[in-house]
Amino acid sequence: MISDPHGSLRDRVLDIVLKGEGDSDPEIRQAAAEGTNLPPDLKELVDKIQRHAYRVSDEDVAKLQAKYGDDRMFEIIVSAALGASRHRLFAALEALDRA
Repeated sequence: MISDPHGSLRDRVLDIVLKGEGDSDPEIRQAAAEGTNLPPDLKELVDKIQRHAYRVSDEDVAKLQAKYGDDRMFEIIVSAALGASRHRLFAALEALDRA
């Protein structure tokens, strides 16, 4: 596989975001990054973030803010976005490796 010169830094950031201190449960952050095993109310938002982030609306987030609050929503959204970016990076590196 093609070497990723920033891999250790990226992995460190991901580890801090997913497992570090925060207002949300680390298991929910991990689930958001992976897009699996999510509470049903978060599934639609996380799926939208991972597949079509440009389609996420204020209303999508507002529906969940009453339950999760601003800080937990931020952590969940960042976790989902980082997980999606990691998945895309690995897919691209694998494609380059096969080329």
